[in-house]
Amino acid sequence: MEIYRCLWDAHALHNLMTETPTPVLLLIIFACILLLSKGADWMIDGVVALAKRTGLPKIVIGATIISLGTTTPEAFVSVMAAWMGNPGLALGNGVGSIIADTGLIFGLACILAPIPINRFILNRTGWVQVGVATLLVAISIYAFVSTSGHPVLNRWVGIFFLILLVGYMYLTYVWSRQHTTGFGREDQDDIFITSTSRSWIMIAGGLLMVIGGARILVPGAAEIAFRIGVPEDVIAATLVALGTSLPELMTAFSSVRKGHPDIIVGNIVGADVLNCLFVIGASAAVRPLYIPPNFFVFHFPVMLIILYSFRTFVFMNKTGVFRKWQGGWLLGIYLIYVILQYTIHTGVSG
Repeated sequence: MEIYRCLWDAHALHNLMTETPTPVLLLIIFACILLLSKGADWMIDGVVALAKRTGLPKIVIGATIISLGTTTPEAFVSVMAAWMGNPGLALGNGVGSIIADTGLIFGLACILAPIPINRFILNRTGWVQVGVATLLVAISIYAFVSTSGHPVLNRWVGIFFLILLVGYMYLTYVWSRQHTTGFGREDQDDIFITSTSRSWIMIAGGLLMVIGGARILVPGAAEIAFRIGVPEDVIAATLVALGTSLPELMTAFSSVRKGHPDIIVGNIVGADVLNCLFVIGASAAVRPLYIPPNFFVFHFPVMLIILYSFRTFVFMNKTGVFRKWQGGWLLGIYLIYVILQYTIHTGVSG
């Protein structure tokens, strides 16, 4: 029972890690890495099998089922943070995850493998991705200029975002039915090997393994880093920040390795939309979110630069795939963002 409580209680998990001997921690980290890898493999296999069964494009399943699963833990953490009086963490978690998903994960994926451009989906869901992020920034700027005190995202903003979320999920379903993908002879031959129920079990089981492994791996790795003398600021700007996007990262690596890179695009685009509408929306609905000043001069601009760069690459690529230098551009922006974040944070702390 104590172990299950640690999966949801960050304080209990931290205490457990601090009391665990270093050799045992190393074994736990190794086991979590194996769990992440195997879980991501199961999830991708389940997505491919489900796509063959239902006729839905893999990019659509990635943009709905997978992205909803990988962002639900972030939404839970953010809502609990807002409820317990730390709303700044909720907003930072949502915006930071959008930056990490598109800059780090998608940037790395483009460097590792050719990522196909599904224009039917990206010219619809992709515009929602950019649109909701721009709407978030516009509402935040309005709150800044219209409020004499501290700007906040009020509850009505959160409720509005949740209503948009319902509309987005419905539109995604409609678009998916309009864009069924035919399969080749090889796909048709093994279409009945995996049943629909088994596909769902593989997706759900793999998702739980990825989320559970990431939940334990990040605090364990942070504790090891702390014990060998790595500063807390560096841990916060790297391991902790990476931890919130670790499920998406493992999904991306498994997709590339198994030859299904189109799942990456759907997962990243869907996760960005859900981080804005679901994570931030649910958190603001629970308690108004205070917007720190550095979001207007640092976090929001970086988020928009990355997202609009992504849209520009979709528009300019006539060959139907993202190029490696485009992945390098996105990854470079993310690395600069992390370095500046650490530098600014260290300077403020000093």
